[in-house]
Amino acid sequence: MSIPGPATVPGPAQPPGTYLVTGGAGYVGGVVAAHLLEAGHRVTVLDDLSTGHRSGVPAGADFVEGRIQDAAEVLERGYDAVLHFAASSQVGESVTDPDKYWRNNVGGTLELLAAMRRTGVRTLVFSSTAATYGEPATVPITEDTPTAPTNPYGATKLAVDHMIAAECAAHGLAAVSLRYFNVAGAYTAQDGTVHGERHDPETHLIPLVLQVAAGRRESIAVFGDDYPTPDGTCVRDYIHVADLAEAHLLALTAARPGRHLVCNLGNGNGFTVRQVVETVREVTGHPVPETTAPRRDGDPAVLVASAERARTLLGWQPSRTDLASIVRDAWEFEQRKCQENAQ
Repeated sequence: MSIPGPATVPGPAQPPGTYLVTGGAGYVGGVVAAHLLEAGHRVTVLDDLSTGHRSGVPAGADFVEGRIQDAAEVLERGYDAVLHFAASSQVGESVTDPDKYWRNNVGGTLELLAAMRRTGVRTLVFSSTAATYGEPATVPITEDTPTAPTNPYGATKLAVDHMIAAECAAHGLAAVSLRYFNVAGAYTAQDGTVHGERHDPETHLIPLVLQVAAGRRESIAVFGDDYPTPDGTCVRDYIHVADLAEAHLLALTAARPGRHLVCNLGNGNGFTVRQVVETVREVTGHPVPETTAPRRDGDPAVLVASAERARTLLGWQPSRTDLASIVRDAWEFEQRKCQENAQ
C-alpha cells in the first residue's frame, strides 16, 4: 500500500540550505521536513517526542531529541532558517491547562527568538492557526479579519504572532506566519516514510470518521444539525498536508528582513460534516454510523479561508483540493496503522 506523493516536487526554492525544523517529528512538521529534503536541503529536526513520533522523522534528517528550550544549543551549529512547529495544540486541553500552553507556546518561542538573534539566524517560518480568528463575523476569512481567539490555544498562537512582528520590527527578522485551517490527508516521502495523523487523543474529524469505518470506533458524533448551512452541519475548509508543506518552502523565499508576513492557508472551499461522513462511506465502502449531539459551544457555522494573499505573495496554489482524494490518502494511512497494530 502506498499513499501517493505529489506528481511533482517543487525544486529548491532557493540554493540548497540548512534548516532547523522544530516539532519535525509531528504530522505537519514531518511532511515539511520531507519536502525540504526532497528539494535538496539539509534538515535537522528538534522534537521532544511528547506528541511526535521518531518514525515520523524522514530519513536523511538529523534528529535531536529535545525541547524548544534546547534550540539555542542546536542553533550554534549554524542554520539558514528555522521552521517552527513545536507547540501544544489541543484546544480542549488548553482550556483546562492554560499554563501549559502559555509556557510551551509563548515561553518556548520567546526563547527560540532570543536564540535565533544570538546565533544570527534571521529567517523564520511559523506554524500559526486559524484559531487566532475565533468566531469570525464574515467568511471567507482574510488576514484582515479581526483576531479574537476563543480559547488559550488560539490566544497563545496569536501572542506568538505579535512577538514575531515585534522581533521583525526591532531586530530585522524575516518571518512568515502561516495560519492553517483544517489539515488532512497523508503523504509518502521519497524515502518511503509515510506521514499521517497519529494524535492521541484524536480530535480531528476526518481521522475520527475513518476510525469508525475501520471498526475502531462505534460511531461518529455530529455536533449540531441545525446550523444555517446546506445540510444543517458545520462547514469547514480542508487542506491537504502536502499542499501545506509546499507553502512552507515558498514562504522561505518570500521572507524579507524586517517584515512579518501573515498568510492564510486553505482551499477556499468548505465541506459540511455530513459531506465528510458521506465521502468516507464512498471511499472506504464501509458503513459509518452517526449520532446527532447538541452543538458545541464556540463552534461557528462556517469557517472557510481566503488564501488569495498566499497565492499572490507566495505563488502558492493547492493542487489536492478534492475531498475524496484527501480522504483516500488518509484512509490508506489509517489502514496502514491498523496493520501495524495487528502485528
